[in-house]
Amino acid sequence: MDTIASLFSFITTPVSWVIVQFHRLYGAIFGPDTGWAWGLSIVSLVVLIRICLIPLFVKQIKSTRNMQALQPKMKAIQERYKNDKQRQSEEMMKLYKETGTNPLSSCLPILAQSPFFFALYHVLSGIASGKTIGVINQPLLESAQKAHIMGAPLAAKFTDSASKVESLGATLTDVRVVTAIMIVLMSASQFFTQRQLMTKNVDLSVKTPFMQQQKMLMYVFPVMFAVMGINFPVGVLVYWLTTNVWTMGQQMYVINQNPTPGSKAQASYLERLSKSIAAHSDVRGKRRRAVVQAIVAKGPDRNDNERKFITGLAKQGFAAQADGSVVKSETTVAEAEGGPKRQQPKRQTKAQRQSGAAAQPGTADAEEPAKTSLDKGTSDEDSGAKQDAPQDAKSKPAAKPASGTARSKAQSGQRKGQQRPKHPSKK
Repeated sequence: MDTIASLFSFITTPVSWVIVQFHRLYGAIFGPDTGWAWGLSIVSLVVLIRICLIPLFVKQIKSTRNMQALQPKMKAIQERYKNDKQRQSEEMMKLYKETGTNPLSSCLPILAQSPFFFALYHVLSGIASGKTIGVINQPLLESAQKAHIMGAPLAAKFTDSASKVESLGATLTDVRVVTAIMIVLMSASQFFTQRQLMTKNVDLSVKTPFMQQQKMLMYVFPVMFAVMGINFPVGVLVYWLTTNVWTMGQQMYVINQNPTPGSKAQASYLERLSKSIAAHSDVRGKRRRAVVQAIVAKGPDRNDNERKFITGLAKQGFAAQADGSVVKSETTVAEAEGGPKRQQPKRQTKAQRQSGAAAQPGTADAEEPAKTSLDKGTSDEDSGAKQDAPQDAKSKPAAKPASGTARSKAQSGQRKGQQRPKHPSKK
């Protein structure tokens, strides 16, 4: 570790100078030899570095968004070469190269912090060994050696011997308890940050090698920091714990306000946005308008969360516009659901179906009254009325007969089946 830290000795002087300037500020408040003055100086160094890295963080977010835009193409490559993993990886790398996307861009903030981290480690190692380093002179060196954070010296490590810890004015038990607690917190914050990224802000519909790498790092990083943490001075643990907490808070903000399309975080965000629109009948905020505008511009390429959002607005009586605003509309519900629903006919009873079938003209059932009158042997007037009935039925719009035979019988007025002989009085 000392060898690696010496490689970044060129930045040791700037880092030590920043710590000394913050120490002067906090020393005037809490006292120059207190752990508060030196501990807050290290925390302030972390905050300053992370503020300077915000442009790099923004670049990381944009690169992540480019990765999400490539998800459909990546999914197509997976389906096309699902039986050839090597060809699949080659096509993925080719796609990254064509679009200028770097799948390892999420590691950029960590790589950018590495020089500052090892420079701080070099400074604290010099304090522990009693050597002046950078702009830290002898009086500042003695003040830093007297500083304790919760009973542990600033430059003490978990692996230090009891005699070395006693020379710094502390006990081995205090040092190991404090460093163990800080190592656990550091590893837990790292794990929670990675897990939050994988479970809430990733489109799980597409599995890529990048996602597998992130999943592996979720377990590797905490273990790695726990193993390395026993060799870190207390001041370095303060630095790394602070940067982990900063990263976790920064990521929570991004997930809540600018989630990845297709992720669970996007579903939660669009649900909150829908409730806000229902409460105020408007899209409040420039950033929210940009989100609605982007969803409208996607058209049929929207994911499930975005389609659900548009449908939810329609059910509330709103229509999303191309400029990101919403307007009141009464027809949006039918449009969102794909047109009016087909009405199912009401089920009829058996008596209603029989009466409806008997009322249909131009069928064999229309001759049933005439059949009854013949069977009863009625007079010639009744027979004449029977002959007129088919003519009246013929003059009305008739349904299509079941067959040509039925049509001819209906037109001639004859009954179906065998004809009964006429009565002798009718001859």
